[in-house]
Amino acid sequence: MKTPLPESEQPQTETEYTLLGYLSQLYGGGNAPRLAKLLLRKVERQRIHALAQSQPAQPLTENDILLITYADTLIQDNIKPLQVLKKFAERFLQPHFSGIHILPFFPFSSDDGFAVVDYTAVRADLGNWRDINILGEKFDLMFDLVINHCSREHIWFTDFITGRLPGRDYFIALPADTDTRAVVRPRNTPLLNAVETYEGTRHVWATFSDDQIDLNFANPDVLCRFVEILFNYVDQGAKLIRLDAIAFLWKQVGSNCMSLLETHLVVKILRLLLEYSGANVRLLTETNVPHAENVSYFGQHDEAHMVYQFSLAPLLVMSYLFNDGRHLHSWAAALEPAPQGCAYLNFIASHDGIGLRPLEGLVPEPQIKKLIDITHDRGGFVSLRTGDDGKQTPYELNIALFSAFGGKAENIPAYVGAHQLLLGFQGVPALYLRALLGAQNDRNAVEETGRTRSVNRGHLKYQPLVEQLDTSDNVQSQIYKALTHSLRLRKQQPAFSPEARQTVLGDHPQSFALLRECREQQILVLASFSPSPQRINISALLGHPLQADIKDLITEASYNTTMPAELAPFQTIWFELKTFS
Repeated sequence: MKTPLPESEQPQTETEYTLLGYLSQLYGGGNAPRLAKLLLRKVERQRIHALAQSQPAQPLTENDILLITYADTLIQDNIKPLQVLKKFAERFLQPHFSGIHILPFFPFSSDDGFAVVDYTAVRADLGNWRDINILGEKFDLMFDLVINHCSREHIWFTDFITGRLPGRDYFIALPADTDTRAVVRPRNTPLLNAVETYEGTRHVWATFSDDQIDLNFANPDVLCRFVEILFNYVDQGAKLIRLDAIAFLWKQVGSNCMSLLETHLVVKILRLLLEYSGANVRLLTETNVPHAENVSYFGQHDEAHMVYQFSLAPLLVMSYLFNDGRHLHSWAAALEPAPQGCAYLNFIASHDGIGLRPLEGLVPEPQIKKLIDITHDRGGFVSLRTGDDGKQTPYELNIALFSAFGGKAENIPAYVGAHQLLLGFQGVPALYLRALLGAQNDRNAVEETGRTRSVNRGHLKYQPLVEQLDTSDNVQSQIYKALTHSLRLRKQQPAFSPEARQTVLGDHPQSFALLRECREQQILVLASFSPSPQRINISALLGHPLQADIKDLITEASYNTTMPAELAPFQTIWFELKTFS
């Protein structure tokens, strides 16, 4: 017979009851009551503050557009990079972007910030928390919660080596001969790494590198510590939290250790605590995995508010490089909308490479090989992981996006057209700063760091960049102006709200049609993947005749609907079909 909880441990609210259920599944019923009360106490101060502010969460709209950047992508002599970013943002970004995802700005030891040494501090060479707070006055900021692992230089790992609390129990040590073949890997480095400790040699779990040691969330103290870190970020003004590498979080030897039930429970706990606190903060899960697994992180309206649309990036790139959008069409036509109140985050380029795992089950192997060959031909790299069969398998393409498209002035129409199609998709768009500026492969950065991802993570000097953007006779300025023009227009179209309906039309391999509809407006997004002009019958595409001329919102050109629409090579058009008063 199950022993009832003492009255002092009985849940007092629906939130506590739900939290108790999650914690019981993770850590057992005996520990759950104490943990539930402890976690709720940790967020009580934020809850009191939120109740005093009385500001309800606002829904996502067509105005929500994110920029992704490192704090030090832009550099200028004798000025802290966060201050340089502020200066650039106020002049070149503010009218176009609602938010900025500042990639990890904490003290780190490797992987450009993703091996965190101190979760509570801003790197001194970048600036300080005040610089972050000032940026947050004009933009909604996204911070990374690097939750799967920390740097081996973190004080917790020093505790592990010396056998001291609290860190001695924060990591996963296994016998060297443990069978880990079932574990899905994003890398081809050893999973278990030998470490010399005061107790002798121990082998610790390291999913990504021997400098990024995985944390042991089977220890509830680790969860408690990360709840504290999360709410410190909320206090510092974060409006979005990106759960980095979350799919790898929970380990169970004998399983693939990917997106386990326990991992989803951790996400549910973080979401529940945010909602209980009243903080107007959204969770974004970073899960570079096949589509079905990726969208599972929406849960039942109780996990992520947003998930990356990982399949979209490689499918878009393939459509333009191969002049064939059939795989994109098949995938998009079957795409379910995000749950009410949730959204996809859509992107083509980011600080990471273009993931290939999201193509699994969508694109034949010969097509992926063709994409890899083009990447090599255009100066990029392909990183590998260890597959289920122990063989080396392509994991992601490491290449600057404009270089992938060819990197020349003649490639601008396709490059801009791809972004304009991206902006038409249901969800929240995110543009990487280097892609917004048409930056190319940085081979010097790869040589300096020895990491292929550095090809798209290099620095840009502020003053020469501003001089380029202030003129119109260079590729970077042309790309920036075309993309920001499109961003300004997008923010004025209610049919581009994440809640607006999306319907994929037609099946022509060299074009793509997307109908976006809401109560106020109807827009047809029409994109060409062809290097030659195309003529497309709009009435036939829609399945009914149109009674009046229609306008392209991008160029403001009018089209006679009795005639086929003529698209220039790689042109994307936003046809405004109807407006409703």
